[in-house]
Amino acid sequence: MAAAADSAKPQTAEPKKKGGRKRLIIIVAAVAAAAIAAGAAWFLLSRGAEPDPAAALPAPAQYFPLEPAFVVNLAGPAGGPRYLQVEVQLMTRDPVAFAELKQHAPAIRAHLLMLFSQQTSAGIADRAGRERLQAAALAEVRKLLEAETGRPGADALLFTSFVTQ
Repeated sequence: MAAAADSAKPQTAEPKKKGGRKRLIIIVAAVAAAAIAAGAAWFLLSRGAEPDPAAALPAPAQYFPLEPAFVVNLAGPAGGPRYLQVEVQLMTRDPVAFAELKQHAPAIRAHLLMLFSQQTSAGIADRAGRERLQAAALAEVRKLLEAETGRPGADALLFTSFVTQ
């Protein structure tokens, strides 16, 4: 009987070990499935949250040259003639504003001509003076376009050539 009792114990011990292993495998599989599901959800949600690179880019810049170059006498003492020759381009990203720049180009030229002829050689001798003139010229263009069209129109005013003599 002792042999029968001994043989009964190992049989009951084996199923407990197998049951424990099965439970462990099920738990590991459940944790792995949950981790995979969480990773997939994070990937899909974060992928959808990324901004569209094409939507982040601004519209392409369009440049409108005010030709021919402006040539004006500079204001100041009568120590000899002083001239300014400057080439100007207006930049916009709006096709409608580009058409408005073209339509109002004669008025824009007239206003800028008056602004440039009020300058002194000392006032535009350095970079800071030229940048002030550039900002004033852009403000003049925007003011004119605002009065004519109801919107500023130009995003930037660029000096593409700047010569004083």
